[in-house]
Amino acid sequence: MQSTASTLEQLSLALDEAGIATSGRQRELLARHLDLVIERNRVVNLTRITSVREATYLHVVDSLLLGDAFASAPEGPFVDMGTGAGYPGIPLAIVTGRQAVLIDSVGKKVAAVQDFVNELGLSDTVRAVTGRVEDFARKNRGDFAVVTARAVAQTNVLVEYAAPLLMRGGRLVVAKARPTAEEVAAGDRAARICGLRRVSRETLLLPHDMGQREILVYERTGNPSVRLPRPVGTAKHHPLG
Repeated sequence: MQSTASTLEQLSLALDEAGIATSGRQRELLARHLDLVIERNRVVNLTRITSVREATYLHVVDSLLLGDAFASAPEGPFVDMGTGAGYPGIPLAIVTGRQAVLIDSVGKKVAAVQDFVNELGLSDTVRAVTGRVEDFARKNRGDFAVVTARAVAQTNVLVEYAAPLLMRGGRLVVAKARPTAEEVAAGDRAARICGLRRVSRETLLLPHDMGQREILVYERTGNPSVRLPRPVGTAKHHPLG
C-alpha cells in the first residue's frame, strides 16, 4: 500500500504549513487515502476537487482542523455525518486513533469509502454505513463521544441530528465557511431545545488564501425538550430554532 511520492510530499508540506502534527505513518495513510479518492472520483462523483494540491488543503488540512475539539471530548467513538469521500472522518480516525462510523445516505459513496477503509487497513476501527442519521440514531442512542459534520446542512439541523447520538458531555464539531449570524443564532436556539450548548467558536484561515473556516463546538449537557430523533426529513424541512 503505497501513496505516490508527489502526493506525500505535497501533503507533508501542507500539514507543516498548517502546524498540524502527524507521524510519518499517519501521513502515509492520509496521502494514500487522497490518492484513492482522486482515482475513484474518475468513475464515482465523490468530490469536485481533483487537484492533489487543492485537495491537500481543502480536504485533508480542512478535516484535521476539527481535531483539536476532540481533546476536550470524552473517550469513545465518533460519527462523521455526511462523510462523502471520507472527509473529515477518515483523516480524523487516522490521527485520533478513535473508532469511527462514517455515515452517508448515498450508497455509491459509502461503498467507495468502505473500500478506502479496507485498503488503508482501518477496518478494525472504522466502518462506513449507508442510511439516514435519524434512523441510525434510533439504534445507537447516546453511543458516541463526538459527532462531526463538514458543510453538510444548516447548523440547527446538524444540532438536531447529533443530539440523540451523543453521550453526556459529548461534542458536536461543525465546520462552516462563513455562517451568517442568523445561522449561528438558530443553531444556538436549537441546541437549547436539544440539550446542548455551544462551548466554542473559532475562526481559522487555510493557507494560500484557500478559505476561512469557522469551527463551532457544542456539548451535550442535558436532555432534549422534544422527542428525538424526529421522523426522517423533519429536521431538514421543519428545523428547530
